[in-house]
Amino acid sequence: MEQKCLQKNDLPRVLPISKVVKEGKNQLSVFVKCNDPANPGQFYMLWIPGIDAKPFAISYHKKGELGFTSSAIGPFTKEFAKLKKGDKIGLLGPYGNSFSIKKNACIVAGGIGISSVSTLIDKLKGSTIIYGARSKNHLVFLKRYKNKKLNVTTDDGSYGIKGFTTNVLEKLLKEGKIKIVYTCGPEIMMKKVLELCNKYKVECEASLERYMSCAFGICGKCMINDKIVCIDGPIFNSKQLSNMSEFGKFARLKTGKKVTIKEYHS
Repeated sequence: MEQKCLQKNDLPRVLPISKVVKEGKNQLSVFVKCNDPANPGQFYMLWIPGIDAKPFAISYHKKGELGFTSSAIGPFTKEFAKLKKGDKIGLLGPYGNSFSIKKNACIVAGGIGISSVSTLIDKLKGSTIIYGARSKNHLVFLKRYKNKKLNVTTDDGSYGIKGFTTNVLEKLLKEGKIKIVYTCGPEIMMKKVLELCNKYKVECEASLERYMSCAFGICGKCMINDKIVCIDGPIFNSKQLSNMSEFGKFARLKTGKKVTIKEYHS
């Protein structure tokens, strides 16, 4: 039975997992039956009872079903990786703003960041995708997007083009056909994407990741400069990103302490 997930002022609706799909190396997607209207780029706070709650982009969105994709990296995502069909999770959301929907688009995704732009890819027609990962084993959604204009890069050259997503992006931007670039992935990559878009005078929208405790602007841990990612974002445009001195440089830990991006991800 489809259920309406509750909004941000309510307690989480606890739903059974309807299916689990293995994706790339140490990556999987979990699905729940839920008929929320949600837009590409929005996120939910996903609660594993007895563990914690973390923000997750919507990676699959079909009528009556939501999917969330994760890579087992930290304590929470390693617990996420243990979830099975029938286990229960709690959802709060959807939160945040969403990507615009424009023609002549290019999507640049790095690593598991593709899960934050996957529903955007589903919605856009004729867009070009540039997707990079460390190796072939870390790639996801290849079958899902086999009929799309998909350019794949890997650091080790084990699949697609050996190199970086931004190298492919610059070649495409030089052709002058792309009017907007959407991106999500490592922030150092997104910073370079923004620089290239500014260089070629192409609009850019990025989905930012920051530590979130509340998802409605109370804790302040997800701030970047004067913006609160959970309510002002997570999607920011070229002008906003260009005015963020912390973009690509600093983030805040669970304690609220500001550290370098490298320290934040370590």
